[in-house]
Amino acid sequence: MTDENRKILERINTYAENTLGEIDPQKVQVSVQLEQLKPVMEEIAAEKGISLEDMFILYMDLQSEASCATNQKLKESLQDINDGFDGGSPLLFR
Repeated sequence: MTDENRKILERINTYAENTLGEIDPQKVQVSVQLEQLKPVMEEIAAEKGISLEDMFILYMDLQSEASCATNQKLKESLQDINDGFDGGSPLLFR
């Protein structure tokens, strides 16, 4: 992820934290969540000279990339813990 894309993602996520508050993303439809993020995405899209649709796609791609990176770090952390077990029950990660 480029520095510019990281800044975009941080900006949208900061806005989301302030706007969406304590909603449960598992219970609120993605379309409703994206509608709440529309103002900041419109602002960034205008600054970057891209369409709102392209901004939505970029955001979803960046969010997926960040999620995969976090998942990989967790796997590596659990592997380090599992390596410390001497024949005991290891922690499993799916």
